[in-house]
Amino acid sequence: MTRRIRTVVALDAGVDRAAVDAALPVDVDIEVVGVVDGLEESWSTLQETPTDLVVVACAGYSDRALFFVEGAVKQRAERPVVVLCTEAPNGFVQRVFEAGADDILTLPQTPTEVAFALQKAVARRHGNGSATGVALSPMICVLGPKGGTGKTLTAANLAVALAEEGHKVAVVDLDLQFGDVGLALGLTPEKTIYDLAKSGGSLDAEKLDGYLAEHASGVHVLMAPTRPDHAGVVTIEMLRDVYAMLRSNHDYVVVDTPPGFTPEVIASIDSSSHVCMVGMLDALSLKNTKLGLETLELMGYERERVQIVLNRADSRVGITADDVLSVFGRPPDVMVPSDRDIPRSVNEGTPIVLDRSRSDAAKAFRSLAAVYAHRAGSENGRRRRLFRKKA
Repeated sequence: MTRRIRTVVALDAGVDRAAVDAALPVDVDIEVVGVVDGLEESWSTLQETPTDLVVVACAGYSDRALFFVEGAVKQRAERPVVVLCTEAPNGFVQRVFEAGADDILTLPQTPTEVAFALQKAVARRHGNGSATGVALSPMICVLGPKGGTGKTLTAANLAVALAEEGHKVAVVDLDLQFGDVGLALGLTPEKTIYDLAKSGGSLDAEKLDGYLAEHASGVHVLMAPTRPDHAGVVTIEMLRDVYAMLRSNHDYVVVDTPPGFTPEVIASIDSSSHVCMVGMLDALSLKNTKLGLETLELMGYERERVQIVLNRADSRVGITADDVLSVFGRPPDVMVPSDRDIPRSVNEGTPIVLDRSRSDAAKAFRSLAAVYAHRAGSENGRRRRLFRKKA
């Protein structure tokens, strides 16, 4: 049995206590050992009470809360800190992360959503593994704040390129209303994530396998619902369980996301080990990609875990490589050239890494797969070295 996460909730002056109480999780592995009025009193409680997690609740921007977060982090760096705001935290988010907090949530939130955020914060502090201590494989979240940039194209070709190298790969189509991963891979959606959500009961590897379609390359796909109105059945808590299960049974998990930072997308980013940000060579896409990168920074996502893919990178639209560098503050990691065969490959449901394997576009997607394979190998090697040192 897993030991419960002992949590102290520190209430700043002026906070809406009822809103905080309504958001606190119940009947999960998080044990609230104290809800303390006043940050000075809360600090005394931290000195006297064994705790695994600190939650700081404030009304909005609060220098007292920032000071408290900094102190809690300095006191025990391995103990996560999560901030709850009962009002819009304008101008506060970046300061909270700079102070050392692991996450910030604006209430109202359901107890399930808060529990997920708290569990994620604990997992992040204690390493990228499951609750049972089983090491999880890399999970790549493919993002693009603007639609039409080629997220699905990138996710499908990345997954197949990894599978071609002998890896066991799973793809999750998170575009719950208009997902097209099945179309891009030429698969018919016989069972989808909606059917999995409606199946009820507990989730295990054997059950999940029954809802995965298999591509000729060996890639396993959990497809999006076939109807937009089915999207609401899929919960964040379910996604967390699906990701953990897939990562424990595959070498790589690739998640294709819808445009924007929806709650499902944010939860997927939080669960991921890497992000692939996809943009195109036009002013609107570059602007939105930059905003997406800035949002990841505010979320505390490590810069070195974000790869930038620029689709149609050789288009002559009056935007130079220097312009792209100026907007992003860094060059793209992979540049996919325009190719007339890409739309045809999508229409035929055959990824271009298979359809025209020697094309420059196919080579670009393979180079992206090589980046992730190299990173995974380096991180696995580092973990093995650490294990030998401890042994």
